[in-house]
Order: sequence, then structure tokens, then C-alpha cells
Amino acid sequence: MLDIFFREISPRGSHRIPKEGPVIFVAAPHVNQFVDPLILMRHCQRRVSFLIAEKSMRRRFIGKMARSVHAIPVTRPQDLAKPGIGRIQLLNRKTDPTRITGIETAFTQQLTIGSQIALPMDCGSSEVKEIISDTELIIKKEFKDSNALDMLTDPEGTPYKCVPHIDQSQVYKTVFDTLKAGHCIGIFPEGGSHDRTEILPLKAGVTIMALGAIAMNPDLNVKIVPCGLNYFHAHHFRSRAVIEFGTPISITPDLVEKFKEGGSSKREACSKLLEIIYNCLKAVTVNTPDYETLMFIQAGRRLYKPAHRRFPISQIVELNRRFVAGYEHFKNDPRVQEMRRRIMEYNRLLKYHGLKDHQVNKLSMGGTRAAGLLFYRVILLTTWGILGLPGFILNLPLVIIARKISARKAKEAVRGSSVKVAGRDVLATWKLLVALVVTPTLYGFYTFIVVLISFKYKWILKWKVFAPISTFCTLVTGSYVTIRLYESGIDIYKSIRPLFLSLLPWARSSIKNLRTVREQLSTDITSLINELAPQIYHDFDAERIVHAVERSATHSSSKSLFQSPIDWLDDRVFNWERQGETSEFDDVIYFLEKNNGSTSGRSRTSSWASGSSSRPRSRAPSGENYRVEALTGLSRTAPFSELHRITKIKKKESEEDTGYHGDKEDENCLKN
Repeated sequence: MLDIFFREISPRGSHRIPKEGPVIFVAAPHVNQFVDPLILMRHCQRRVSFLIAEKSMRRRFIGKMARSVHAIPVTRPQDLAKPGIGRIQLLNRKTDPTRITGIETAFTQQLTIGSQIALPMDCGSSEVKEIISDTELIIKKEFKDSNALDMLTDPEGTPYKCVPHIDQSQVYKTVFDTLKAGHCIGIFPEGGSHDRTEILPLKAGVTIMALGAIAMNPDLNVKIVPCGLNYFHAHHFRSRAVIEFGTPISITPDLVEKFKEGGSSKREACSKLLEIIYNCLKAVTVNTPDYETLMFIQAGRRLYKPAHRRFPISQIVELNRRFVAGYEHFKNDPRVQEMRRRIMEYNRLLKYHGLKDHQVNKLSMGGTRAAGLLFYRVILLTTWGILGLPGFILNLPLVIIARKISARKAKEAVRGSSVKVAGRDVLATWKLLVALVVTPTLYGFYTFIVVLISFKYKWILKWKVFAPISTFCTLVTGSYVTIRLYESGIDIYKSIRPLFLSLLPWARSSIKNLRTVREQLSTDITSLINELAPQIYHDFDAERIVHAVERSATHSSSKSLFQSPIDWLDDRVFNWERQGETSEFDDVIYFLEKNNGSTSGRSRTSSWASGSSSRPRSRAPSGENYRVEALTGLSRTAPFSELHRITKIKKKESEEDTGYHGDKEDENCLKN
């Protein structure tokens, strides 16, 4: 399922995972619902029992799958929350911040001691300490968030939800028994999936599980492994992902002792461990406070990187993370603010021209070479479109049904959640679930039609059982070839527009201006980072920048002579894909869309930067052993082993079309 839906899943740091003993895998951000645990299970090298919402266990298909992998159901309070009657407000913000006053409320009917009141838009919740009357109660902890205070101090009050208190003792007992047996637990501490650009506040349940297990079994050595899930458009078919495992967290004896003491000491121990977990998760994820900051970080990272630089997606995630850290540290610097303004203007200029950043350098191509290349790619795209058309038509019902159902489920998810933006965290899950049911049904229907035709023309008497079997296998094989033709055809299609623009005489001035703006931005941001980066990365060295990887790997002519047509087509598809990936595509993390104040597009990068000559596979630990020093430098003490094969790209090559290389079979560029 994962190999079909994703182009590549790159693991990092999997060698840090303990091979034996109890482990709690803490994963975030939870942005892809049931796909997240699938990816984690596949790459953690351990059998994991995940905590899953009890309402998900009640679903027929998902419940069966969850029980088969020993998932532990959890009744979440938010699943049982009900809208509160009336409205609430805070009358004395400074003198009495824990006294909540109701307007036409019924606190004695809807709330009990220990239950919670929750504010809209996930702005906060607080436990009920005392219920004085239907219109007055005391909460255990005051609201400090500015948005929460604005809602509560509104003269008309704010709506709220009543969240009941749930006894989770049985859940904790199951977790403790699982850890005691030396097994693994998986948990998403944000409490649910979402489609935001940052990690949500973590729930304290994971700390109670870890500390409680050791408190009950002092000899138990529980490790907490932070797992960062970084997607490049998670809900898009044939997108990419990086799962990064951080250094295991060891629980110190003093935290366990404080936990045993109970009361405020227990809360202090849980709070301290939760802070450690949160910081470790931030170290393996990319978090930005809003969409515009994310766009600025992505564009800045691409502009800073020297021309022809190629990184595996795992290192792109690491660079994005370091850019975020640098921006957060220097965001009040006037030079950084000015750079942000210029980069956002550059992004708007790209949008106006309908281009991506990596395509700007290709605009310098013109004349007969651009015309010939454009003509060749159009012909190739047309040919591949004709070859893939039958498979596309046969699978069109699957595509339509999957899109319709997943879009409907996304709308339902948004209505039932206060943290989701557009419900995109459920799209990939429902596309996979629908495909699991519809695909065999659809192919079975096609096979049945072929059998009926065979009976009509008496083919079945001669072919017998071979007819339906061969039909079904042909459908599966043809569909996979169609997928590969589709994704490679998309690469070619995206390379056509800059070639077309380079041939338009009236567009030359705009193209020249765009290239000038980019070159100046690249120079300025590189200078700014080289000046500021040493202040937070003491090992930063601007001179330690890896130069271009000498692109290699091509078909030998003798090999093609002995290939079957299917093998030749398969290799062509893979090589077109790999060569198309060498350009720096729009690598926006997560899955934001333009109609939501966000962006769209797929992200990809070259798998050749790892030095591997094999096609990219999600099982391969792509970039796992790489370490990015400072922002773009490599460790002098532990350089890449592949650096022995790295040389500078010749000046002539720097003038080539650095984007899509599917049409270039020059022996200097391609070598297998």
C-alpha cells in the first residue's frame, strides 16, 4: 500500500531504535491519520501496539485492522464532548481569574467535579474544581492564552463545550502490562490528527504511561523514541515522506521518585518529561507558526543553496528545520524582515508567471535548441499519454470514487474537530481504504466481463481458467505501468511551460528581470546567512559547501540490445523519473493548497545525491546516515563516503537545462 501511494519514504535515524526491551514511540505531527502508524510500523523495526481512539475501533474495517495489530482503544474525552448551554465569561480577570460566570447556563446539570470546560477553536480547556450554581463555577487552572482571554472577557460571553471526566485506569493497566512484557507502544501525543503546520500542545498521558510503568516495575528500562513525520504533500498520490527517529529518551530516577510522591510533585515530573518530549519532537520535525513563514523558509532555503546542489529529501527536511531555527532567532532583525518581504514578492512574481523557482534558470534557453527540446517533449508526452490512456480509462472509476469519498470524509472531519483546517489529514487514509475495496471489485468486474465474452465466442473452452487469471494479472500490471507513465508524464508536462516562455520574444524582458531578481536574492540571502549563522551554529563554515554531484548513470547500448520491450519501457520510466527529479521542485512540507491561503504542488529531489545507482525505494534508508553540519556544510571528521565520487560540474554543464533531463542520454550525464 505504501509503495504504491508514495514515491519514496525515507527513514532517518532508525539505527537509534533499541532492538529489544520496552519502547514508547512518540510520533508527531499527526497529519495523516491512519497512514502515520503504517509508516511508523514499517520503519521502526519493532512490533508496535498503537493507542487508537475508541470511536475508530467501532468502525467495521478499521476496527478489524486495529485489533489485528493489537491496538489499544482509548476513550477520548473530546469524543464525548457536548455543547454547553448558554455562554460563559470571565468577569474579574485580575482579581479572580478562576471564577467563571455563566449566561443562561446549567452547570449543575451538564458538569461534574473533574470534568472540563473547553473553549472554541481549541483555545484551551480547564478542569472544573467547584460548581457553585448553574451560573457560577470555579476552575482548577486559569486561562492564560490571549485568544482565550479575549473570548472570555467579551461582554456577550463565549460558547463552550462540556468535556466529561473519563477513567483511563484500564488503558494505563494495558499499557503497563505491554511494556512490562518488553513490547512497544505507539502514541500520537497531540491527541488526534490535524492538518496544521506546527505541533499541537501535547497531552500528558504519555508521561503517565512512561513514569507509571517504571514506578510499578523499578527494574523496567523504558525508552521513549521521538518520531518526526515530515510529508511532502501527504494527501497527494505518489508524493514523498521522511520519517526521522530521534535519540531515545531515558527516564531519570528522580522523575520517577517525584511521580511516586503524587500531588504537585507528580504533576511537576509529568510536566518536565512532557517538555523534554516536546523539545525532542521539535528536533525531528519542521514547525512554523503560520503558512507565510513556511513559504518564506522554503523559498529562502532554495535560494541559499548554490546552483546544482542536490540533496535527498531527508536532508531537505534537516535544512528546513535549521532555517526555521535561524529565522526564529533573528526574526526581529530588520535585515531578516526586509529579506522576508523581498522573498515573498519574488514568490508572487513566480506565481504571476506560472513558474516554480527551479524553472527560472531554464528560461535562459532559447532559439532552435529550446524549440527542438519543446517539440521532442510534446511528442514524447503525447506518446506516453496514448500508451497510458487505456489504463487511465479503466481506473477512472476508482479515481472518481476515491476523490469523492475522501473529500466528503474531509468535510465531516472538519465539522467534528476544532483543530483541523481543511481536513486534509484524512484524505490519504480514505483514498487507501477506498482503493482497497474498489480496486479488486473493479478488476473482478472487468474479469467477469471478459469471461462472459469468452463464453459467447467459446474462447473459454480453449483457454479454460487461464482466461480470467491472465485478464486479472494484465489489469494489475497495466495499471502499475500507467502509474509510472503518469508520474513521469507529469514531470515532462511541468517542464514544458518554461521552454515555451523562453521562445516568446515579448516575454524576454520579463524573463530577464525574473532571473536578475533571483540572482540578486540568492546573493543577498547567502551573504546574510553567512553573517548570521555562526552566531547560532558555531561549527558553521561557509566554505564547506558541497559542490555539484557529477550526474552519472545511463543505459549502456549493449544492455538495451538484450532487453525485452517491457523491461526497456520499465527502465525508461524509472530513468525519466529519476532524471526529472534532479531539479529543485517546490518542496512545501505537508499538504497546503492555494484555496486555503496555502500552496500546492509536489516536492521531489534527486535520489542520486546519495550516490545510489538503484532506483529510489521507500525501504532504502535514503540519507539515513547523512548528517548536515551547520546549514549546508558537511562534517570534516565524518564526510560522505560518496564524496570520493563527487566533482565540480563543468562550466558548460552549468549552462545546460538543469531541470528535466529525461531527453538527455549524453554519456557524460548518464551512466549506469
